[in-house]
Amino acid sequence: MPTETILQALGDEVRERREQRNLTQEALAFEAGVHPNVIGRLERGQTDNKVLTLFNVAMGLNTPLAELIAGVERRR
Repeated sequence: MPTETILQALGDEVRERREQRNLTQEALAFEAGVHPNVIGRLERGQTDNKVLTLFNVAMGLNTPLAELIAGVERRR
């Protein structure tokens, strides 16, 4: 999957979930402890390579990224 597609899909998912909760970008940023510009960049698919690294590692492991994240949550 092309990088742009991954980032835009993630951004679309974040925007949809934010809107479902009736949150502004500023409110989500406050809850997440980040600057509102971070939320805007994320929703536009303009985030940093850390997200792509996680997707690539998951693909390399032939494991859905959700499973890796679920494993982290179980360990908390």
